[in-house]
Amino acid sequence: MAFVFYTLSSGSGFDAPLREAITMAQHNVLFMPARVQGLGTSIKVVSIPRYPVDQGGLPASSLVLDETTGGIRAIVNARQLTALRTAAAGSLLATRLLLSVRDPTTFLAFGAGKQIEAHVDLHLRAYSTIKTCTIVNKSNNQRLTDLIIRLKSAHPTVTFQSLILKDDLARLEQVTRAANIICTATSSKEPLFEAKWVSPGTHLNLIGSYTPEMAEVSSELLHQAGKVVVDSREACASEAGELIKAKFNEEDMVEIGTLVHFDNDSPDADYKKVHALCDEVRQAGKITIFKSVGVGLQDVAITNMVVNLAGEIGTLFSSYD
Repeated sequence: MAFVFYTLSSGSGFDAPLREAITMAQHNVLFMPARVQGLGTSIKVVSIPRYPVDQGGLPASSLVLDETTGGIRAIVNARQLTALRTAAAGSLLATRLLLSVRDPTTFLAFGAGKQIEAHVDLHLRAYSTIKTCTIVNKSNNQRLTDLIIRLKSAHPTVTFQSLILKDDLARLEQVTRAANIICTATSSKEPLFEAKWVSPGTHLNLIGSYTPEMAEVSSELLHQAGKVVVDSREACASEAGELIKAKFNEEDMVEIGTLVHFDNDSPDADYKKVHALCDEVRQAGKITIFKSVGVGLQDVAITNMVVNLAGEIGTLFSSYD
């Protein structure tokens, strides 16, 4: 999946217009079309409730097109795939590239949805040194309880604790100061925690906001990083509320695709870290930040991978027409 960001930053070999949106009676619906040369073409449709509702994730589906006939090759349930591709291809990649702490021990997450579950799970699998994980949620609901149960079952050697946002600010400050890695995936329009609580060397993955009105962290925190690594400068400049409010321009953003390199321009090859650029980002401030609003190229990669795998194991149904 790193190849997708590498392709995006190269400026060629893809077509990825900014997302379009329409408003329904109960939902705002986002449409994200994209094509990656050599991988495929797809469009993802995501329905976001206009009013708060605990539905266990956002309804999302991807249409995968046949490159030869132009017809629909497959319809894929993208509810969990969206969380997986964001966590694996964006946030975890950014953490690996930018984290200055060699053996992180503490992880802090804001939110209790599928995005946070994927982010926590993949980071704990990648870093066996993490021993403590705190999940912060706006309310003590069943979704939070169920998430903690699943994570404890999957990672029995890690100590998990939950915290309700705004219930205990002293404890929130304590866990924020102690965190080596922080991930946020909420719909908040105001900062979730104080910028001064974040310790030097901390790496943050900001996933929740996707409109100019949304912001999970303050402008003060962004400026502590100096430069912010993003999935797409174009998309973040128009959709990432935190960056817009902080008046970050594209020169203040570094695309994650420029931090990796592929020798033979093949999506099947392993990426190489561009050490000089990663060091430059780390040296620009006291902390490192990755901001993602999501790009359609990620959906092209993961949905085509799933459809190809389904065909290999015999679970792909043909004759759609």
